[in-house]
Amino acid sequence: MTVLKTSMRNFFAHKGRMALSAIAVLLSVAFVCGTLVFTDTMNTTFDKLFAVTSSDVTVSAKGASDSGETTSDNGRPPVMPASALGEVRRAQGVRSAEGTVFSTSVTVVDADKNSLSPKSGAPTIVGSWNGNDARTMKISSGAAPEGPDQIMVDADTAKKHHLKLGDEIGVISAVGTHRAKVSGTAAFTVTNPGAAIFYLDTRTAQEALVGRTGVYTNINVTAGQGVSDVQLKKNVVAELGGAYKVQTAKETADANQKDVESFLSVMKYAMLGFAGIAFLVGIFLIINTFSMLVAQRTREIGLMRAIGSSRGQVNRSVLAEALLLGVFGSVLGVGAGVGIAVGLMKLMGSMGMHLSTDDLTVAWTTPVVGLALGVVVTVLSAYLPARRAGKVSPMAALRDAGAPADAKAGRIRVLVGLVLTAAGGCGLYLAANAGKAAQGSLWLGAGVVLTLIGFVVIGPLLASGLVRALGAVVLRIFGPVGRMAERNALRNPRRTGATGAALMIGLALVACLSVVGSSMVASATDQLDKTVGTDFIIQSDNGQLVTPQAVQAVKATPGLERVTEYKSTQADFTTPDGKTLKDTGITAADPTYATDLRTKTVAGNLADAYKPDSMSVHEKFAEDHGIHLGSRIAVAFKDGSRAELTVRAITSDDVVIDKGAMYTSISTLARYVPADKMPLDQLVFATAEDGRQTPAYKALKAALHDYPQYTVRDQTDYKQALKDQIGQLLNMIYGLLALAIIVAILGVVNTLALSVVERTREIGLMRAIGLSRRQLRRMIRLESVVIALFGALVGLGLGMGWGATAQKLLALQGLKVLEIPWGTITAVFIGSAFVGLFAALIPAFRAGRMNVLNAIATE
Repeated sequence: MTVLKTSMRNFFAHKGRMALSAIAVLLSVAFVCGTLVFTDTMNTTFDKLFAVTSSDVTVSAKGASDSGETTSDNGRPPVMPASALGEVRRAQGVRSAEGTVFSTSVTVVDADKNSLSPKSGAPTIVGSWNGNDARTMKISSGAAPEGPDQIMVDADTAKKHHLKLGDEIGVISAVGTHRAKVSGTAAFTVTNPGAAIFYLDTRTAQEALVGRTGVYTNINVTAGQGVSDVQLKKNVVAELGGAYKVQTAKETADANQKDVESFLSVMKYAMLGFAGIAFLVGIFLIINTFSMLVAQRTREIGLMRAIGSSRGQVNRSVLAEALLLGVFGSVLGVGAGVGIAVGLMKLMGSMGMHLSTDDLTVAWTTPVVGLALGVVVTVLSAYLPARRAGKVSPMAALRDAGAPADAKAGRIRVLVGLVLTAAGGCGLYLAANAGKAAQGSLWLGAGVVLTLIGFVVIGPLLASGLVRALGAVVLRIFGPVGRMAERNALRNPRRTGATGAALMIGLALVACLSVVGSSMVASATDQLDKTVGTDFIIQSDNGQLVTPQAVQAVKATPGLERVTEYKSTQADFTTPDGKTLKDTGITAADPTYATDLRTKTVAGNLADAYKPDSMSVHEKFAEDHGIHLGSRIAVAFKDGSRAELTVRAITSDDVVIDKGAMYTSISTLARYVPADKMPLDQLVFATAEDGRQTPAYKALKAALHDYPQYTVRDQTDYKQALKDQIGQLLNMIYGLLALAIIVAILGVVNTLALSVVERTREIGLMRAIGLSRRQLRRMIRLESVVIALFGALVGLGLGMGWGATAQKLLALQGLKVLEIPWGTITAVFIGSAFVGLFAALIPAFRAGRMNVLNAIATE
């Protein structure tokens, strides 16, 4: 009880000094809890949506996926004949059954050909208005569609794009473009997670999405009184004879939820990973806080020891303070986490994914996890300072105002740090020289962890050397004030090392990812320059296939020398070694593709693969199955017949574009796949006549004006699009790393604030002998800048080493160009100086306001 009282008294006596550590715990716990609440709420939202929108039993075509996605190689949804509806209605236990048609392989535009699709990545769905939808949608204005010239829009999409009754909308599918006017809007009776939904009448939906009437994509079946979904499914399957896919409401909802959960799991664990980094950075802040508090209270601890307190009691007293700090910060963090979750929901809402706070889900495990993490991390972080406090001798404490340094422990620390760093360096070396990416990745992971720990451990040694070097370059120009700032930073290398290490971790990851991202862009750009021999690439950014009408528009464009179609499908391969490989991808293209993409071969000529009944395979596939030039492979095409194709070329695996692709000609594919089953083009390539690239580019854009779902890019556009995609990913990662960097900045602020308190008497003496307030503030700011630059220098150097090693592994996948983004690295390094200035504002201000006489009188 005495220990607890002492801890409580000390905690509240120094609550101002604990504040920033508490904020670090709060931020880390809040990010963890916010992530958990946000993903749980997303799951709850989709659970409710799928549970409500699923009919008792759903019958769909065999080609449809379990989650109901309607994609196929020919751009049309898989369908079943209308006769299946009659068979379903005859099944025992069926109260009602209704045929529907819908597709997600569509683009919807307004009268000005602006896309109405969500930018959040949620799907665009066009389907027939039916009774099942009427359960979850309420017509809020106008009326349901009746006839080919009417379409109904969900209310959220109508509001977002300012659509009114009578406005014209174009539905672009593989069949063509269907135009209709808005007849009404329908509002969701459950939360809309961001999808854009459009409704046609059944006959119009069949014609616009499939190209013919008398077919359905789904049949929604409602059970009769007292008939379970499971029993109803058995009855329907018995009636249909297994010709179609039949699922209960639970099976449909589970399949949909499985797809959502796979995405949410990736997002959740990625965000928790960044929260873990913030916790790691927070550890340094907490260690520094308690180390400095212990040092400042050495005399007090000595007195406690002198009047009878044992080492264990002193140790427990410090740990009890840490426990109070952890509980306080964690409790506030749990509450802040709910606020973060609501903020994320609002952010998603601004991006088009609407999530209602009515579905806010706070599982009992969330606060438990948050409290446990915050408390455990805080107490463990305070263990070393507490142990150091327990070793304080009563007499030593009465004679000395600071805790004595343990020289032996310092030497052991340096030795351990050097060993860990050397081991990590070996790991990085082995990763850079690995022959296989999987093996190299393991060495890379080990090298990153060991070098990070090693640099943290030898931080004091690095601080002693690098701060002197930085001081000589940055601080000496400020005269005596700069030299004092340098000596203050060097006064306690362990503290400076720990403070710099907090910043080092975040910036090392920034540098590593910058190097990897820049190298990927540079490598892909290099591959494009070396291998792509075409001028223009035409494709849809949302994955929609290129329709024959659009292909004809491209071919009719003046100024083009050639146009190459590119299709992808699947087939079952039977190789010469007797193995059958199901659903293996094969690419069909025009023979000119051998010129458009200069793919390296290890045997044969790629142009020969486009001869009748010929194909190519990639190098690894050939090695795995004993294939050589002239080998014959039995290929059973999806939706087609069986063919015997001769291998005419073996392509190299040392490529980036189309890595692992196997080619045949479109004419060969057409011999074995019926015309109505032929896959649509994924891409179309166009090459301009010599000297006519610019007018051909403009002509292509004009030719595809009526096909806004497709984008025309020249090689410059394509490179920029690639750079933008990687840049967006990196910016998102940098945003998540910002949490760790904010915690690191708090660490610098806390270190400076506590060091100002520690040096109160010294500051008073300096002021008494003539140091002005302005000079004092400058000294503290310069000290902060040099500590921040030290952390940045070590972090950026370490991160570039990690990034260069990672690029060596990427080289095994064909990404062979190493590019260091010196502009980004330089900007981050300079930015670190401003971080140091910002961190020093409050400590410097407080130091400048000290009363000189009171400061000198401080013990």
